[in-house]
Amino acid sequence: MKKANRVIRDHWKVQYKNPGYPHVQQGWVLPPDRMSEYDPFILMADDWFKRGTFSDHPHRGFQTITYVIDGRLEHTDNQGGHSVLHAGDVQYMNAGSGARHAEEAVDEDVIHTLQLWLNLPKSLKQTKSSYQNVLLEDAPVVELAGGSLRVYSGSAEGVTGPMDSLVPINMFEIYLRAGERYSLELPANQNGHVYMLQGEMTFGSEEAGSVTLGKTEAGLLSYDESAEEDKTDVLEITSQERSRVLIYTGKPIGEPVVARGPFVMNTEGEIEEAFEDYRRGRYGPSSQ
Repeated sequence: MKKANRVIRDHWKVQYKNPGYPHVQQGWVLPPDRMSEYDPFILMADDWFKRGTFSDHPHRGFQTITYVIDGRLEHTDNQGGHSVLHAGDVQYMNAGSGARHAEEAVDEDVIHTLQLWLNLPKSLKQTKSSYQNVLLEDAPVVELAGGSLRVYSGSAEGVTGPMDSLVPINMFEIYLRAGERYSLELPANQNGHVYMLQGEMTFGSEEAGSVTLGKTEAGLLSYDESAEEDKTDVLEITSQERSRVLIYTGKPIGEPVVARGPFVMNTEGEIEEAFEDYRRGRYGPSSQ
């Protein structure tokens, strides 16, 4: 039986602004005012910044997945954690009941990152905060006929990525040479999106409908929320030139979402509590 084809249900080119030194440039890959369309994802930011932009700050109620495009990203947290990530590396953070950390450029670097916010269900919002670095060389690569598939999280082509997120997701990076095609199998009930890092790719099939996206364009994927857990469908990808794309999918949580500042909870009352706990020092000492 032929599997159903995914299509791009909406797409846009990311618009950038210059917030002011040391935050050099910022754009919303997934704008926060449309978060109800992304469940379980909340927002995704594309940032260029120098040291001092994301110094010590708190989080509660969600997870972050930070992909380094260029530069060196220094992470410190008030659990004593410290690391420096390079291009192609990813950091996963579970903020849970309360995290306090800093994400800084090293020395005089201008760091370029993509940060995705991944929601937590109510049952996991009070879990202990934790961090995991997924280095470029630790994410398995599947060689394709026309390129390669790197698996940071989830499974594809019989391999599983090392990211151990509380809310399971797929995170893939696909590289294709010009004129090549690839069919990516995905869980049919998972919502998701694509973000173009390089080149130009066409997503979808001729019969289902296709959309061509170029560098810094994002696309939301169709999905079937009622599909059974083991059912899969296919995203057809054709590369018009040498191209790279990030693809993320996850199962919707289906709960109310209230996001304000660095906190993501289910109610306004829980947001107020998160701010009050921070004012009272309940997130612990500074991370720096």
